[in-house]
Formats: sequence, structure tokens, C-alpha cells
Amino acid sequence: MTIARRNTRPVRVKHLTIGGDAPVCLQSMTKTETTDIEATVRQIRALATAGCEIVRVAVPTIDAAKALPDIRREANQVPLVADIHFHPQFAIAAIEAGFDKIRWNPGNIRNPAQVREVVDRAKERGVPIRIGVNVGSLDPECLPAAPKRGRGRATQAGEAAHRDDLIEALVQSALKSVRLLEGFGFYDIVLSLKSSDVLQMLSAYRRMAQLCDYPFHLGVTEAGLLEASTVKSAIGIGALLAEGIGDTIRVSITGDPIDEVKVAQRILSSLELRRFDTNVIACPSCGRCQIDVVGIATEVERRLQELARSDPRCLELTVAVMGCVVNGPGESEHADVGMAGGGGVGVIYRKGRQVRRVSEAEMVDALLDEVKSLLQQTADSRQQTVESALQA
Repeated sequence: MTIARRNTRPVRVKHLTIGGDAPVCLQSMTKTETTDIEATVRQIRALATAGCEIVRVAVPTIDAAKALPDIRREANQVPLVADIHFHPQFAIAAIEAGFDKIRWNPGNIRNPAQVREVVDRAKERGVPIRIGVNVGSLDPECLPAAPKRGRGRATQAGEAAHRDDLIEALVQSALKSVRLLEGFGFYDIVLSLKSSDVLQMLSAYRRMAQLCDYPFHLGVTEAGLLEASTVKSAIGIGALLAEGIGDTIRVSITGDPIDEVKVAQRILSSLELRRFDTNVIACPSCGRCQIDVVGIATEVERRLQELARSDPRCLELTVAVMGCVVNGPGESEHADVGMAGGGGVGVIYRKGRQVRRVSEAEMVDALLDEVKSLLQQTADSRQQTVESALQA
């Protein structure tokens, strides 16, 4: 099954394209003090190494703005985005420093003359703008009245209506900024409509998708620590991506930004929009399990990651590690390479066919050997096809 993605206009960010038919790309954000140039550059490089494709940098002060040229010069592996709030002159400083994209919140910069100045500079340099709407800082003109506090059904109904009003406020804040930029002849726009409430976020993006063809940056904002954010982001981002909505994503985690990249990669891989790891199927283990399925699966996954670095075709495979006779044989047969184990013995499958029996101590090596053999067989088959075509 292939996900039919929403048609969006392409927006160029340095060497990357957001929207159009480009792959969904991964974003994160530095969590250092931007004025600490060395630490910020180090984190950008670490994110790039981990697979992050666009990195956002906060520009909250004039000193942070002054640091941008050095950051840009030292960190050129990935496109950089300047995160601007309240001070449009910082956006101009970021453009002059060579940053590749600007993000601002329409609730914080509302003076049309100031916006026009930034837009003119962005046009000159070919720098796109992300209108980053957040439910915590909406345009005041779009902000609904707060519900009355109290108890009872009337209050609950009022709070539910307020929640719906906030969804509409997210959309209207975005539309207002879009129309402002379009009025200045600017169309290199990316949109985000974020909330810490997953259902609000889903509704806002779905509604906005009906109103424009600009590409979307997806995220559940202020999603919390690693475990909570992983769940919220997988639901919110994953649901929209499954519907074909979304062109870039960021998983917001209170913690290490490298974890943001890892979780985002898992979300895209799970939906088969992109592959970053070999798909390892492993049973959760239970009282039926008679082998160390956790240890075996962990080691198989680690070694497959190593193999993928030298042979990326490994990412296209599904490998099963199963620990009992109930679901094990079926799952292993459906995988490219699989193992169903029990009682210290494992049956190895390749493309649905049993190929050998091994002891528990041999299971990891046996699975990896079959993966390598399958990859070699595939390569030989492709070579023969090419040679036959050339002879014909």
C-alpha cells in the first residue's frame, strides 16, 4: 500500500525541496545558547550526523543575531533556519548571515511594514519563510474569548466550544499571515499549526489542508519528555502522514535533540515513507517464549544497522525474530529473512522457505548470514538482468 500524498507547491531550502514530490524531511532544533557558538555548531553537526536534514536555531536576542554569521560559516552541512520572535530585524540579520530559511510566529510580528521589509530581503536572497502558528501565541485579533470557569455541563460545553474556537483561531492566524505575504508577492511559504493538544493539532492541519496548497511542517508542540512525546508525536504526526498530509516533521522532546531525529525516523519508516533502519519484527515475549528473544533481537538490530552503512539495500528488508511456535513460523515466513525459536533451537526462513536449523548460540550469526546471502543473490540477479538486456 502506498500513501497518496497531498499535492503541495515545492519550496526550495538550500539544496532541499519541501513539498511537491520531495520526500518528507526531518527537522530538529538546537537547544544550546545561540551565543555559545562552539556548542551550537557542535550540536548542529551532531544532528546532521544523526540524519537531521534541517536544523532550526533560536534568535531571541541581539547577541544571538550577532552569532549567526559564525554559526553559518562553521555549520554548513545542513540548511539552517532562524527562529524569530518579536524582532523582525533579527530575521534580516539571519538572512544577511546566510541562513536558509526564516520561521516566525504571526502572533509575535504583526506590523505590516516590518513584515514587508523582511519579505523584500527574503525575496532578494531566495529565502523561504515558515509561518509557525502556535496555539500558545496566536494573533490577538484571532484569539477567542476564554471560557468561563466553573462546574457542570454548561461549563464543559463552553470549554469544548472554546477548544473548537482555538482550532479555528490557529487556521485564521495562519491564513491572515499567508494573505499578508501573498500581498507582497511572496509565495515561498511553509506552514505549521502546532498545539500540545493532539486532537487540536490534527483538526487544524486537516482544515488548513482544504484551504491552501502550501507545504506543511508537522509537529505536536510542547509534547513533553521522551516517552510522552514519542506517543503524542507518533499519533499526531503519524495520523496526518498516513492521510498524505505533511512535508517536513519535527518531534518535540524535552531532552536530547538526537532523540527527536531517531523518533522521527521511526515514524517515517513505520509508514514506509522513508527507510532509515531495517524493519525488524520481534515478538514481545511471553510465557511461551523459550529463548532470549530480547537479547537476540537487540543484537540483530545492532548488526543490521552496521550492515546498512555498507549496504543500504539492507534497509529494504524485513527481518523477523520470533520466540515461539504460535506466531513465529507465520511471521518468519512472511519476512524476507526470519527465525522462529524455541527450546534452544531456531528454524531459519528465507523468502518463506525453511533453510536450516541452528542452536540458540548461532541464531544471530545465522540470521545475518542469510541476510547477506539474500543481498548477494539479489545483486547477482540484477547483474544478470542488465547483462541480458545489453546482449539483446
